[in-house]
Amino acid sequence: MKVRKYLMTGVLVFVCTLILTAGIASAQKKMPDTVTLKLEGAKMAPVAFSHTTHTQKTKIDCSVCHHKDKDPKEARTCGTCHQTAGTKDNTPSAQDAFHKKCQTCHKESTAKGVKAPTQCAECHKK
Repeated sequence: MKVRKYLMTGVLVFVCTLILTAGIASAQKKMPDTVTLKLEGAKMAPVAFSHTTHTQKTKIDCSVCHHKDKDPKEARTCGTCHQTAGTKDNTPSAQDAFHKKCQTCHKESTAKGVKAPTQCAECHKK
């Protein structure tokens, strides 16, 4: 009788754990493959940013761009903090943040022999 009780308790714990794990896994956000970085009123064309290229091919960690987000699955968009015209707390504008972060990284990569776009029209494609 005790064996059956322990067996049923074990099965119940296993099933509950399985359901909980499946629920957590399905609730996690999946990053979009490509996002369009578009600034309101910008003179240049929007930039198609590929998460696949940056995270899988070049092995850049999500925290490089999502530097304020502790959990990459809960990452906010750049525009959450970086506004079109900057903010009162000296957070750079979206354009300044993109240009500083992206151009610096692309130039450093190119200097190391890794092909990365460094000219405006290479990212800002019409």
